[in-house]
Amino acid sequence: MSKVILIGSPNSGKSLLFNRLTGLHQKVANFPGITVDVGIGRIQSLPDLQLVDFPGTYSLQAISAEERVAVEQFERALADPEVCQVLCIIDATRLEKSLYFTLQVIRDCERHGKRVTVLANMIDVLAAHDLTLDVDGLATALHTTVLPLSARKGQGVDALLAHLREGASRTAAAPRAHLVDTPDVLLRGTAHQLAHRYGPQGDILVRSQTRLDAFFLHSLTGGVAFFAIMYLLFQSIFTWSAPAMDAVEAILGGLANLLVPMIGNRVVQDFTADALFGGIGAFLVFVPQIFVLTFVIGLLEDSGYMARAALICHKPLRLFGLTGKSFIPMLSGVACAIPGIYAARAIDSPRKRLLTYMAIPLMPCSARLPVYTLLIAAFIPSGTALGGLVGWQGLAMFGIYFFGMFCGLLVTGLVSRTSADHYTDLPFVLELPPYRLPALHPLLRNAWNRSRHFITKAGKIIFTVTLVVWVLGYFPNFGADLGQSWLGRLGHLVEPVFAPLGLDWRYGVAIFTSFLAREVFVGTLGTIFGIEAADENMAPLVEHIQASDMTIASGLALLVFFAIALQCVSTVAILAKESESTGLAVKMVVGYFAFAYAAALLAYHLAASFA
Repeated sequence: MSKVILIGSPNSGKSLLFNRLTGLHQKVANFPGITVDVGIGRIQSLPDLQLVDFPGTYSLQAISAEERVAVEQFERALADPEVCQVLCIIDATRLEKSLYFTLQVIRDCERHGKRVTVLANMIDVLAAHDLTLDVDGLATALHTTVLPLSARKGQGVDALLAHLREGASRTAAAPRAHLVDTPDVLLRGTAHQLAHRYGPQGDILVRSQTRLDAFFLHSLTGGVAFFAIMYLLFQSIFTWSAPAMDAVEAILGGLANLLVPMIGNRVVQDFTADALFGGIGAFLVFVPQIFVLTFVIGLLEDSGYMARAALICHKPLRLFGLTGKSFIPMLSGVACAIPGIYAARAIDSPRKRLLTYMAIPLMPCSARLPVYTLLIAAFIPSGTALGGLVGWQGLAMFGIYFFGMFCGLLVTGLVSRTSADHYTDLPFVLELPPYRLPALHPLLRNAWNRSRHFITKAGKIIFTVTLVVWVLGYFPNFGADLGQSWLGRLGHLVEPVFAPLGLDWRYGVAIFTSFLAREVFVGTLGTIFGIEAADENMAPLVEHIQASDMTIASGLALLVFFAIALQCVSTVAILAKESESTGLAVKMVVGYFAFAYAAALLAYHLAASFA
């Protein structure tokens, strides 16, 4: 099968064209560092041609890891006899930047005898501003075919398909060698001359972007706009996905009510109800959050605003070893660590991405909220201060949220200062792409693809852990008494570990089961105390905790412990997948457990000393 290579710089519309030609779910973004894999798919109209999409790169002189992937794969592809043609896509609105890379591609293709077709994308943007591109003149100067098109609207795609069909039906002719021995420094000067001679004349696009940047990057209006947009993002994660999350819970509940009574065997019935619908449902409920978050972040990326948000946040975050690109993943982690880890793909620096991975699990995710609510209701008085303006319980909630964020920045700050990689890390280099109207269909398709990836990839690991936890809690007494189960015995076994915090075996079991999902802590305590649906109605459980021997110091220690430790299995699984390092995920679980235990022990003794 013949292969066609698709290559181009970031933000040139390359992946969008790949989607349009192949119909595959390739990520489309307007933010450097998103496309990090090599995509392969058959062209729908030409099934005998295989299209290979490389990561975007600004030059064949690689700097970042993504660029190295692109350059290495491109050089390897040029030596492949099955490669019949190279498609180099350029941004017609930023011709000079694109032409330097294009000239490098043409030069290397000449050395290997491969034909090149230059695709001048975004002609619809030029037409909207009454600007033109001298396609014929540029084709003559480059000694190759230049095809104008709009990957977003589909203009020129039929002409491209006809060109590929014609090229596939005849023997490829060796391209005319006119750049074989030209060094990069001369290619840069040539790109400048060609852009000036054949590119769109006028600065309408530049002036339009400058006016918008004057607002979005202004010290006052830019800050207001930033917080407004981030507020909408935050609300979308919680509010917009809530109906879908409720629907998932309702569907799972309905299926459970329908199927469980039909099962005759008691063990299988309990396994289906508690492990399958109860345990697996604990992670399926996050799918709507991932879909909404991926879609909204895609809107910000493709519109061009995400790069501006990264620029705004870079200065304060670099004090803690992070980058401006770390902000969105960390903000996403406040809703759920899983989509936050996915969002960290946008960070092109491997070291900064690693530090961001370390910060995200410490963000106060929504799954911790039931635990915080329970413990605050049990130990913090419901009174107010300042004439009712400040509620003690609300202040405690704000404090524990702030504490989690502070711990995340503290960890990254310490690691960044003790790491030996200061001089091998990538600099903060960020292109400010033009503002554009996003294409909704690819964004919806990508959001669905990301949600499906979460279910298929993380589901296997989550199911395994769910099975183990269920077996430990169900046997040997078939669920009659959790305290006498293997899980209960394990709780008694680890009780000495939590005894210095004033916690008995019941809380040890709840902490253990919360590894499945943080909010399971509440339901486990409710089961142990014999309270049904404790996760829906906490009042009886609060009364039981208050009536027990648990002190305020122990409650505060438990709050601190939960704020730092206990990444759920979903987070650990996704972290291992995204970082391609199981060792990193295990080290973070162990390290944060130790950090959480030490902080909780300190909080316990401080609170006890004031009691």
